[in-house]
Amino acid sequence: MNQTLKLTDIIAVGFMLFAFFLGAGNIIFPPLAGQLAGENLVPAMTGFLLTAVGLPLITIVAIAVAGGSWDHLTKDLPKRVAMTIAVLIFIIIGPAFAAPRTGLVAYEMAVKPFFVDAAQSHLTIFSILFFAVAMSFAWSQGKLIDVIGKVLTPVLFLGLIVLAVAVFIDPQGEMIAAQGEYLTHPLQKGFLEGYNTMDTFASLMFGGLIVDALRQKGISDQKATAKYLIRAACVAAAGLAFVYVSLFYLGATSAAVAAGADNGGVILSVYVQSLFGPYGQIVLSVIVLLACLTTAIGIISACSDYFSSLTPVSYKTWVVVNGVACAVVANVGLSQLIALSVPVLFALYPVAIALVALTFIRKMLPNPQVAYRVVILVSLLFALIDAAKVAGVDVSALSMLPLFDIGMGWLLPTIAAMTCMFFIGKSAQSELAEEAA
Repeated sequence: MNQTLKLTDIIAVGFMLFAFFLGAGNIIFPPLAGQLAGENLVPAMTGFLLTAVGLPLITIVAIAVAGGSWDHLTKDLPKRVAMTIAVLIFIIIGPAFAAPRTGLVAYEMAVKPFFVDAAQSHLTIFSILFFAVAMSFAWSQGKLIDVIGKVLTPVLFLGLIVLAVAVFIDPQGEMIAAQGEYLTHPLQKGFLEGYNTMDTFASLMFGGLIVDALRQKGISDQKATAKYLIRAACVAAAGLAFVYVSLFYLGATSAAVAAGADNGGVILSVYVQSLFGPYGQIVLSVIVLLACLTTAIGIISACSDYFSSLTPVSYKTWVVVNGVACAVVANVGLSQLIALSVPVLFALYPVAIALVALTFIRKMLPNPQVAYRVVILVSLLFALIDAAKVAGVDVSALSMLPLFDIGMGWLLPTIAAMTCMFFIGKSAQSELAEEAA
């Protein structure tokens, strides 16, 4: 059986993955981060690229290395633990936060500016229509790669290229001094800001979806699947890096036209109108609608695929359930949704990072089962401290932890736990088995 793909198909799969990644958070967070970073643009952008491009790419590679699925990635964890982590990630990036955010950002940036007096009813009507369209695309799972990879994404990417070229040719202002945490530790602040894109979680979801798409193209061999999965991820990563660099630079040169803006959506909207005049909002609306719609389609499809594998409920039924849930949650409001999501991201992102890191060192570990259990537990416990701090809980008693002040108190304990696991021999495995018995 032929286990090769044409270059055009590889690019289409990469574009599909890029479109799934490029959603609401990818558009609204970089401009604000760029404006606040100002003259510290390069270190802040580097930190952001590490979590918003590097980690998702590494995660896709880890999925390929592990065998192409979540089950392969978590085979050394107890099944219930692996399933619990997966369900939490799918809920967070699905109907609870990321998917509704795509509808909210699409409304706030692409539709609301055309109304003089926008009301809650406008958001309700739009969210229903938006997620109805997303559900209709997600309905036929096998056609996703052709519709998104070969039709929607090229249009989206063309719009982004036009915007990026305009930003670099005609910046609308000068960089100003860095503000807040970007003044003292821009690299770390940019790294943490990258959490908001949720793309490492998305990689854990979309990796399996891309594997399904490759199977639709006749690629079933594990080595061939891994090879094309990695190539598609590289295409997507290059596209994301291009978008982030241009949006960061846009934000860094936006103080003259968008001073005092409290979110990246406002900065982007004002900047584009300054660049392109009255037609700027139309350009922005097309970019934002396509970016948010393609991500919503991918999220609904991936969530439905996963939940249908856990339950007797069919994929198409889950498409409807997830789509309706997203439309309902989208009416909460953008600022409230973002505020709710931040502590959750601080709690679970380190767990995902630890899981990916373990995948690459698994073959060197004397006892993978013990290692996975200990490292994941340590990363979660210390991440919960960081999450509590972000949520406003007083955890100052633990301020002696290294990197606690910048929200990364989990990092060194997790590295230490991982290092210790190189010295846990196979005898511990038999002890674990005896305890389980």
